[in-house]
Amino acid sequence: MKTQKHGISVGIERADNNFMLTIKVIGKLTHDDYGIMVPLLESALQGVKNPRIKALIDAQELDGWELRAAWDDLKLGLKHGSEFSKIAIVGNQKWLELSTRVGAWFMSGEIEHFDEIDTAFNWLVK
Repeated sequence: MKTQKHGISVGIERADNNFMLTIKVIGKLTHDDYGIMVPLLESALQGVKNPRIKALIDAQELDGWELRAAWDDLKLGLKHGSEFSKIAIVGNQKWLELSTRVGAWFMSGEIEHFDEIDTAFNWLVK
């Protein structure tokens, strides 16, 4: 029996004077994945006044969401969407490009879809 990997990794990277939140998602995300990630994100944002976050989301290995996890993702976007100045989503899945356009409705900053991580990174640091 093959083990199915899934989950969310969250980190911070720096390029010159640009700090960015990095998120890597793999497999089919679950409600439990968001139960772990959301408190970490909210704890990191708690002490920041007027955050303007740049985020790089590597979704190249994302297979989708369980229904409840998709709802968790929408709630996260509604609650924190105004805190992001730029979000770059990387992945070559056709549905991911459509999801990026829908996600833009809930974000005050810029959000773009990219097929390559280097192109996404360069867009974020401009």
